Amino acid sequence: MPPSADTPATRLATRLAFFAAGFAMSCWAPLVPFAKARTGVDEAELGLLLLCLGIGSLVAMPVTGWISARTGSRPMILLGGAGMVLCLPLLAASGEAWLLALALLLFGASLGTLDVAMNVHAVAVERASDRPLMSGFHALFSVGGFAGAGLMTLLLWQGLSPFAASLAGSAVALAAVLAAGPRLLRAQGGEPPKLAVPRAAVLLLAGLAAVTFLVEGALLDWGALLLVGRALVEPAQGGLGYMLFSVAMTVGRLTGDRIVMALGDRRVLFSGGLLTLAGFALLLLSDWRPGALAGFVLIGCGASNIVPVLFSLAGRQTVMPPALAIAAVTTTGYAGILAGPALMGFVSHATSLPLAFWMLALLMALVPATARIVARN
Repeated sequence: MPPSADTPATRLATRLAFFAAGFAMSCWAPLVPFAKARTGVDEAELGLLLLCLGIGSLVAMPVTGWISARTGSRPMILLGGAGMVLCLPLLAASGEAWLLALALLLFGASLGTLDVAMNVHAVAVERASDRPLMSGFHALFSVGGFAGAGLMTLLLWQGLSPFAASLAGSAVALAAVLAAGPRLLRAQGGEPPKLAVPRAAVLLLAGLAAVTFLVEGALLDWGALLLVGRALVEPAQGGLGYMLFSVAMTVGRLTGDRIVMALGDRRVLFSGGLLTLAGFALLLLSDWRPGALAGFVLIGCGASNIVPVLFSLAGRQTVMPPALAIAAVTTTGYAGILAGPALMGFVSHATSLPLAFWMLALLMALVPATARIVARN
């Protein structure tokens, strides 16, 4: 009998992979204002550059899934981890727009590779376990997000150059990947499932997931610029908002199972959506720095359990195979977080960045508005 995929070592490796992905991705947030100033691009041009990150990820994701299905997830986790470690300093050193575009493309491909592979690994570990583990794994992504944004903000605040700070961030991510490597599963994969067109009910779940992920992506890529542009913080403190958002998201995910059990899916979607909208209102209407930063906290608390509930509903629906439904929600959701923020650049260039965030809040209102429909059994 082959050894179980669920061991303390494989659980630790999965958590380390999720931590490394969240950490490296959030290290980019405090660097955005510096990259914009260094390259001299405007909001629309920055939007195009951020689109490179999304393109790299979306191209790498299906390739990674195809390879992981045949060779297992371990090689792709190590490849993606190594790529993001190498690319992070390039984001802080690129002085030309085309160099930054190339660095973002490679960084996005690395993150997309790691994202898919670590979820494949997490599924294998969870299937061998006698209890759910996925929420805990994803919580480590949030822990990494808080730690990455916090470390980079602290180092920049203390006067380190963006390049020196990015090297420190790469060192932490590399340590996590190296620690995970020997503990990752070496089992071979099987044949990938056949593709299928998602049904209407699944498309609605996927659309709501994309909007919620878009909120996270917008705060990652544009939150610092919003705070700095409104003169609420200094450029070196721009990552404070996303750091607070990450803390709130982590707390919400760690307590999410108990919240869903107490309130039910519909109430979690409805109340979470309303809390997120309240956070946007506070962020955009308050001229008081603590009030605006509190908006990030409310958004994190409100959005934290929306996506897990959507994934759970996708797994329980009966209009198509659950595995294919979850795959559709995952792909659409990550398209939102990776490619969506680029649209923020075009909207903010045509109007203003605060108005772009108001439009994002309007999209987020779809979650409480459709909570009864999507949670109907």
